[in-house]
Amino acid sequence: MIIIGLTGSIGMGKTTTAGMFRDEGIPVNDSDAVVHDLYKTDAVEPVGRAFPGSIRDGVIDRAELARQLSLAPDGFSRLEAIVHPLVRKREKQFLEIHKTAGTDLVLLDIPLLFETGAEKRVDVIVVATCDPQIQRQRVLARPGMTEEKFNLILNRQLPDQQKRERADFLVDTGGGLMQAKRRVQEIIALLRSGIRSERHA
Repeated sequence: MIIIGLTGSIGMGKTTTAGMFRDEGIPVNDSDAVVHDLYKTDAVEPVGRAFPGSIRDGVIDRAELARQLSLAPDGFSRLEAIVHPLVRKREKQFLEIHKTAGTDLVLLDIPLLFETGAEKRVDVIVVATCDPQIQRQRVLARPGMTEEKFNLILNRQLPDQQKRERADFLVDTGGGLMQAKRRVQEIIALLRSGIRSERHA
């Protein structure tokens, strides 16, 4: 079983790219979706202890948690120390299910793949990317997004250029959906033919 790690900076089209792999029949473990679920289940109690007042109606209040994080510089590391092991546990369960089922390709959608050292847990790295101007337009069009928030997020992420340099395959999402879809299909075909990287091609 080949484990594909998909990543990409904010606004680069990573989520859309993951959906394209899913449409081609590749099972996807979406780290963000796992975190959303954990915020209603396993993470509620420990996060509530670490961030008093962040629980509302039995689930983590994301807006309140974000407010507290903005006030506490060490907040992100405290939160990650709680959430990352829970995400890893779900990821292992996902991989075990598909390994047992004999699945040939699976995809782990991990926004902070390099930043958290997750590249060591995958066989192949795919990076979703696009022109920085397209990225900026996409992100600033999101509800509630500001230049300040955008820059704060970018500062927590490895620069796109460095991600591109460490990728085995790139999916450029700036040329439209059909072009990106064809690229995803091409990557799947290459992997199934035994080609694990275009880095030195």
